[in-house]
Amino acid sequence: MDKLNQIDRIKSKLLIAKNTDKDLKVFGAASHKYILGKTISNDDVLSFEKDFNLVLPEDYKAFLLRIGNGGISYENSAAGPGYGIYPFGENVNEFLYENAKQYLKEDSKIYPKMSDEFWHILNKNIEENDDLADEDYELELGKIFSGLLPIGSQGCSYYHALVLNGEFKGRVVNVDSDRQKPYFAFESDFLHWYERWLDEIIPENEMAKQPDLFKYTLGGITSYILEVYFSTDDYETKMECLSGILKKQNPDSETIDVLEKEYKLSSGEIQKKLLQLLTKFDFERAYPYLVDFSEVNLLAVFQFVFWYAKDKSFRFLDIIKSKGDNINDEETFDFCTYLLKEMNFDYGSIIVPFTTNQSESIRVSAYYSLGELQNKSDYIDAFIAGLNDGSNRVIHITLQALEGIKDKKLLKYYKAIAEKFPVEQDYILVNLNHRLKSFGLNNKTIKKIKTDS
Repeated sequence: MDKLNQIDRIKSKLLIAKNTDKDLKVFGAASHKYILGKTISNDDVLSFEKDFNLVLPEDYKAFLLRIGNGGISYENSAAGPGYGIYPFGENVNEFLYENAKQYLKEDSKIYPKMSDEFWHILNKNIEENDDLADEDYELELGKIFSGLLPIGSQGCSYYHALVLNGEFKGRVVNVDSDRQKPYFAFESDFLHWYERWLDEIIPENEMAKQPDLFKYTLGGITSYILEVYFSTDDYETKMECLSGILKKQNPDSETIDVLEKEYKLSSGEIQKKLLQLLTKFDFERAYPYLVDFSEVNLLAVFQFVFWYAKDKSFRFLDIIKSKGDNINDEETFDFCTYLLKEMNFDYGSIIVPFTTNQSESIRVSAYYSLGELQNKSDYIDAFIAGLNDGSNRVIHITLQALEGIKDKKLLKYYKAIAEKFPVEQDYILVNLNHRLKSFGLNNKTIKKIKTDS
C-alpha cells in the first residue's frame, strides 16, 4: 500500500514540477520536458529478466509498470534526473561494450564509502597495462562495472546506474565511464531517489500548498528535513539533510535562526556545511563566522564567498594579505585569485610572491592571474623570472600572459627560450612566436640578432 501511495505522489509531483518549471530552466528539462511514455507490461519485465538471468529491483519495476517508460529526451529517455531515464532495455552496454549479458547478472563489486585504495585495485590492471588486448580490457571492465545497469545520462561520460545484484541491490550510483571513482546516491531505492529529484525541483512555496505531499524525502519541505536532522545522530543523514536545505532558495528567518544556533553547537564537516548555508542565505549574519572560520579552513571561506557573495570579496582582502604565507595548495590559491579579481584593483603585489612558490601549479596560476591585470607591464621583472623558470608549463603560461606587452627588455629572454627549445615542446614555440610577431621576429630569426645591449 505504501508503494502505491508513493507512485501516486510521484505522478502528482511530476505535474507540479512541469507546471512550476514552465521555462524549462532545470538541468535536462529542455530535453525531457517532463514527458514519460507509456508503461510496460509485466511480460516485458519477465522477458528481460529471463534473457539476462536476473531479477530487477522492485522499485525500478514499479516505476516502469505504473509510472512510465521512455520519452523524448536523449536516447528517447523519460523525464528524470540529468537527461532522463533510459527506455527499458536500452543502452545496457554503456559500460560493458557487448558483454552486458555476461556481467549484469553478477554481484556489483562497488559499494558506498569504498576507499580510494579499493577503487585503485579494481582499476589496477587497466591503469598499469597500456597494451591490454581488447578482450582482456573488456574483461577488466566487466570486473569494474559488473551488476550495474545504466539508467540515464548526466552528460559527457557520466551516468546514473542501478545496482542489480549484491548487498546494495536497488541503490542508484553515479558512474563515470572513464573510471573516476563512483559515488552512491543517499536514497536506498530508485523511487525515493526519483522522488527526491522532483522535490528539489518544486519551489517550497508550492510545497506549502500541499505540505503532506512533501514529507517523505530530504528534498521536501524544510521543516521536515530539519525534523529528520534533529532526530538522528547519523553523520551521513545529517549531511544529506543540510545538502537538501542548501538546494532551497529563500528559507524563512526562523530556519536561518535554527541553522545559526546549530552552527555554534557543531564542529567539523557539519559546521562547515552549516556555514555554507548561512553564507548563501544571509551573508551579513555569516560574515563574523566566516572571519573566524578562516583560521580553520581558508579554502572553504574563499569558496563560500565566491559562490554566494562575490560582490563582498573586498571585505576579505585583509584576510588574504595576512594569510598569504599559509596558502600552499593550488585550490586555495585559485579561489584566492578569483576573489582578488572580483575586487577590481591592482592585486599584483599580492600575487608576485606566489610566482616563486614550490608548487608548479601555483606558479602557473600566479602568472595567469598577473596576465589578466591591465597594468601587467608594471610586473615585467616577475614575468622575466617566469621565462627563466625550470618548468615548461610555467614558461608556456608566462608567454601567454605577456600578450600585449612589447618591451625590448624581453628579447634577451625570448632568444634564450628559442635556443633552449630548437623544436616544439608543450606549445612553447607557438606562444613564443606570438610574442615575437610584434617585433617582426620568430623563433628562428631571433637567434641571429644581438640582444645583450
